[in-house]
Amino acid sequence: MPPVLETSLGSPTASAVAFFLVIVTLTLAITWWAARRTRSTSEFYAAGRSVSALENGLALAGDYMSAASFLGIAGLVALRGYDGMIYATGWLVGWPALMFLIAEPVRNLGKYTFADVVAFRLRQVPVRIASACGGILTVLFYTIAQMVGAGNLIRLLFGIPYEWAVTGVGLVMLAYVLFGGMIATTWVQIIKAVLLLFGVSVLTVLVLAQYDFSPVSLYAAVADRYGPAALEPGGLITDPLDAVSLGLALMLGLLGLPHILMRFYTVPDARAARKSVLYATGFIGYFYLIIPIVGFGASALVGRDIIAKVDAGGNMAAPLAAELLGGTPFLGFIAAVAFATILAVVAGLTLAGASALSHDIFVHVVRRGHAPEHEQIRVARVATVVFGVLAVLLGIVFKGQNVAFMVGLAFAIACSANFPPLLLSIVWKRFTTAGAVSSIVTGSVLSVLLIVLSPTVWVDIMHYPQAIFPLRNPAIVSMPAAFLVGIVASLIAREPTAEAMFVDEKIRTYLGVGAE
Repeated sequence: MPPVLETSLGSPTASAVAFFLVIVTLTLAITWWAARRTRSTSEFYAAGRSVSALENGLALAGDYMSAASFLGIAGLVALRGYDGMIYATGWLVGWPALMFLIAEPVRNLGKYTFADVVAFRLRQVPVRIASACGGILTVLFYTIAQMVGAGNLIRLLFGIPYEWAVTGVGLVMLAYVLFGGMIATTWVQIIKAVLLLFGVSVLTVLVLAQYDFSPVSLYAAVADRYGPAALEPGGLITDPLDAVSLGLALMLGLLGLPHILMRFYTVPDARAARKSVLYATGFIGYFYLIIPIVGFGASALVGRDIIAKVDAGGNMAAPLAAELLGGTPFLGFIAAVAFATILAVVAGLTLAGASALSHDIFVHVVRRGHAPEHEQIRVARVATVVFGVLAVLLGIVFKGQNVAFMVGLAFAIACSANFPPLLLSIVWKRFTTAGAVSSIVTGSVLSVLLIVLSPTVWVDIMHYPQAIFPLRNPAIVSMPAAFLVGIVASLIAREPTAEAMFVDEKIRTYLGVGAE
C-alpha cells in the first residue's frame, strides 16, 4: 500500500529554503569567479575555447536536460501515460545526427553563433539578419517553457505569486550571464547536470523500491489504477500525423537549437566537439531512460487527481513523488535541483539570444564586422538585459502550459527556421544567399503562424471553439516547406562567389584549417 501524501507545497519549509540558498550561493560564487576571468569577447561568448570534452559533455547535458525534461516529461507521463515518453525518445534520438552531421562543421566554420556557419560563404548582412531572427524566435519559445516551470515551482514551494517568482528567476539568471558570461554558464550547467542526474537516480530507486525493483510491477500498478489505456498510445496524441510531426520536431529540432550549437565553440577543436557530444549522449540517454519511471511512479503513488490539482500542466509530479517517498527534506533537494536546472538552461538561452543580437546584428550588420572588444561586450550585456526582460514577460503570458509541450513547439521552430539553412549551407554547393534568407523566413513565419492557428493557442489560450490548423505541432508542414523554398530560391539564380568558396569551406570543415 503506497504511503499517503500530505504535501507541504504552497508553504516554505526549512529544508527547501536551505537547499535553495546553497544552490544560489554556490552558483553566484561561480559567477564571481568567472567574472574575474571574463575580459574578452571570446571568454564572454565561448569561455575562451578552453572547456574540455568531458566538461562540455556535462555542460551540454546540463543545457539540454531542462525543466521540460525533468518536470515536463515526468508530468506528461504521470497524467497522460505512455505518450509522455514520446518526448523522452524524440529528444534523445537527435544526438547521433548532431554528432555525425553538425558538430564538426559548426566548430570549424563558426566563431560564436550558428549564423557564422550559414553566412560563411554567403552575403553577410541579409543572412545574419535572417539567422538572428530565426535563432531568437527559437530561443524565446524555449525560454518560455523554462520560465513557466520556474514560476510554478517557486510559487508552490514558497507560496509567492507566480509573477514574482518568474521575475526573481529572471534577475538571478541575468546576474550569471551579465557578469560571468559563458565561463559561469558552463560551470553552472556542469554542477546542475551532476545534481540532476544524482537526484533523479535517487528518486527512481525510491520509486522502484515500492515495487520490489520491478518495473513490470510498477506498470501493472498503473494499469490497475487507470486501466490498460495508461500504457498504450493515444493518451496525449490521437492523430498519427501529429505524432509524426512531433517526432520530426523533437529529433531534428536539436540540430537547430542556437544555445546547443554555440556550446561547440567552447572546446579547443572539432575532435573535442565530437567527443563532447558522445559524453552528452551517454548522460542524456541515461536520464531519459529513467525519467519515465519517475512519471509512472508519481501516477501510481501520488495519483493523477492530486498532481493535476496542484498544477494543471502536471509539472509538479516529480516534486510530489519526491516528497511522498523521501519526505520534506528530499522535496527541498529536488526542488532546488529543478531550480538550478531552470537557471542553468535559461542562462544558456539568454546568452544565445544576446549573442544573436550583439554578434550577428550589431557587429556584423551595424558595424560591418568592425567593433572594438569593449564595445562588443557592452552591447552583449545590453542585449542580455533586453532578452531577460522579454523572457520574464513571456513567462507570465504563458502561465499554466505544460513545459515539455512548450519546448516541443520551440523544437518545431528550430527544425523549420534554423536546421534547413544550416544543413544546406554545409552540404550543397549551389546554396545561395537568397536560398538561405527565404528558407529561414519561410520556416520562421510558417511555424509560428501554424502554432498560433493550432489548438495550442487558438483553442487552449484564445478559447476559440475550433482551431484553423488541426495539428498541435507544425513541423511536418513547416520544415519541408523551408527546405523546398530554400532549394527553389537557390536554383532560380546562381551565386558564383558562394560556389567558388565551397571548396574552401570543405577544407575548413574537415581539416579545421583557419578555425579559431
